[in-house]
Amino acid sequence: MIHEASHWLPDERGTVVCGLCGHRCRIKRGDFGVCGVRKNLEGRLVTCAYGEVIAAHVDPIEKKPLYHFQPGSRSLSIAAAGCNFRCPFCQNWEISQLRHADGSVRGSRPLPPEEAVRMAEASNCRSVSYTYTEPTIFFEYAADCGLLAKRAGLANVFVTNGYMTAEALEAARPWLDACNVDLKAFREETYKRICGARLEPVLESIRLMARLGIWVEVTTLVVPGLNDGTDELHDIARFIAGVGAEIPWHISRYHPDYKYDEAPPTPLETLKKAASIGAEEGLRFVYIGNVAAGADDTLCPSCRATLIKRSGFSVSADRLRDGRCPRCGAAIPGVFF
Repeated sequence: MIHEASHWLPDERGTVVCGLCGHRCRIKRGDFGVCGVRKNLEGRLVTCAYGEVIAAHVDPIEKKPLYHFQPGSRSLSIAAAGCNFRCPFCQNWEISQLRHADGSVRGSRPLPPEEAVRMAEASNCRSVSYTYTEPTIFFEYAADCGLLAKRAGLANVFVTNGYMTAEALEAARPWLDACNVDLKAFREETYKRICGARLEPVLESIRLMARLGIWVEVTTLVVPGLNDGTDELHDIARFIAGVGAEIPWHISRYHPDYKYDEAPPTPLETLKKAASIGAEEGLRFVYIGNVAAGADDTLCPSCRATLIKRSGFSVSADRLRDGRCPRCGAAIPGVFF
């Protein structure tokens, strides 16, 4: 559905400048931005991603992954087609790499904001997650859903590459409660070559989320030969700890997918090394998902008691008491109500 876009300015000769993401595309009449979703239509910026979802499912919040935000709850997960990155190892490439610009979007269906919120309520969800693709590119739709969700007592979650502008993030603050940011690497050349983007806007988004009081967790897909060097893992962990030692760091295992077959699946020892590095740099909560029982449990950083036990994406035991460890009384950062 064509819908008036937010966060843009007119320029000379009918060109528009999009201020939604870090690309800050300068778009000529009739052209699309990098995302393939936002178009200059006769001198005004419109979005083609409003109210049309390519996916809608009820997920456990742990699948986002968010481990310190409403653990054990359900979240309505919705996505419009498209992305502002071109990662060759994208796990959701079948929907994220569809583009309105080339007419490749197929299989989407209308889901008005009011219906999305009703669906979340009917499914006993405690939140709506904008996920699977990049939610920044369907910001206007997410904003309208998010405001309605807040009025209904539901939280809102972005699972994002973090490439939104500060203006967009500040505009989302009234309704956006939590984010999981995919920090793909810590080298500018990697972001440029792999994602077609820059590193610094992602780092600034993480900093700003923390300053705005949005609960943030970070995920890094560890890819052999790309971002698994000891120095780079230290840099990632040190950055996160510098923003907040309480920020959970999720270390994900790479499997060959889409166009990227230059590396084997990440060895378990590499993931364990990354977790150890996270602890060395002062991170209090580091998780390795989908590799071994216990690697994704939440432990008290003070007494090491198991507070939340997980099996896959399910919470099998939650021993927190009012956000505190029942053994030693330590406060555990997060949103646990």
